[in-house]
Amino acid sequence: MHNKMSKKVVLGFSGGLDTSYCVKYLTEEMGYEVHSIIVNTGGFTAEELKQVEAHAHKLGVKSHKAVNAIKSYYDSIIKFLIYGNVLKNNTYPLSVSAERLSQALHIAEHAQELNADAVAHGSTGAGNDQVRFDMIFHIMIPDVEIITPIRDLKLSREEEISYLQSKGVDMNFSKAMYSINKGLWGTSVGGKETLSSKGMLPEEAWPTKVTKTGQEEVKLHFETGELKKINDKKFDHPSEAIQYLQSLAGPYGIGRDIHVGDTIIGIKGRVGFEAAAPMVILKAHHALEKHVLSKWQLQWKDQLAQFYGNWLHEGQILDPVMRDIEAYLENSQRNVTGDVFVQLLPYRFQITGIESRYDLMNSKFGKYGEMNTGFTGDDVRGFSKIFGNQTSIYHLVKTDADGKH
Repeated sequence: MHNKMSKKVVLGFSGGLDTSYCVKYLTEEMGYEVHSIIVNTGGFTAEELKQVEAHAHKLGVKSHKAVNAIKSYYDSIIKFLIYGNVLKNNTYPLSVSAERLSQALHIAEHAQELNADAVAHGSTGAGNDQVRFDMIFHIMIPDVEIITPIRDLKLSREEEISYLQSKGVDMNFSKAMYSINKGLWGTSVGGKETLSSKGMLPEEAWPTKVTKTGQEEVKLHFETGELKKINDKKFDHPSEAIQYLQSLAGPYGIGRDIHVGDTIIGIKGRVGFEAAAPMVILKAHHALEKHVLSKWQLQWKDQLAQFYGNWLHEGQILDPVMRDIEAYLENSQRNVTGDVFVQLLPYRFQITGIESRYDLMNSKFGKYGEMNTGFTGDDVRGFSKIFGNQTSIYHLVKTDADGKH
């Protein structure tokens, strides 16, 4: 018997090959008491969660916990991604990176509750997730050892399968052609087409099939920046509105794309994703903001939101500057209330307009390109002279100094 049997390790567990290997390795090779936890950020049905729990116990965990993190994931992260209209590299709504942070925080919390000696995750040494998990654990639970068997042992998939088979583990070892990670804020899809710089995922790779034709208009109602109603259907929580919109827009094949990104560890990668609801929400929210916010509110929001999205992607959710930016984003939403009208069509959507009592495109003050009621032509003549005054002086002085008279 190992002398570590009394030591506890909390393992982030999905039920897949890597985390199944971790349970067996941690219990049988390292002698740990394994406490598994699955954090549902919108990717699992109730039935799937039951299957994962049964699988964990069959592998030999001491305890298993399922956390429903959908609402807290929205409240702590997604809400601010919407406020900031955040799209990484103008393309990707941070579907997976945001999820991992929510999961890591809950795993760390569970390790604290159990007073665990160690925490483990199934990340390999190749991607971003290892950095996100490690960093949050170092900050939240600095005295708890981090164990990463797949990364440390540099295991191939075949080696993991062979080990589990030798332990009599009965599970589906067949590798799907596409790796799919589903969550509230979108689904990532990786496959052979995304391993090189050219290639698009085929129709059969996308998890949501295109079953809708024609067009459909939806009305999204935002209150202080949050989606509260769709077509006059009210929701108790914005996360439910996101899921409902996904059910309307997903079958059109909306929100499919390939993201080319810079990983935290310095390499570039491509990944497919489908995010019908996130893409529609972000574009609708931004359209409403363009009507109700001032020029400088929009500009500063863009700058802060771009930094926020990049820093979040790199796992820095606990940096105090993120709370400062969130406070700014929250404050910027006080007039972002109104309806946005969106047309859904196969593979695309378009925003057809907004209605808001805070709309600054107000005919009382004039119509762009036609007439104005707030000032006269003489006012503009004087304004133009003053507005360009400093630049005018610069050019006169430069011409004089260069001797170009």
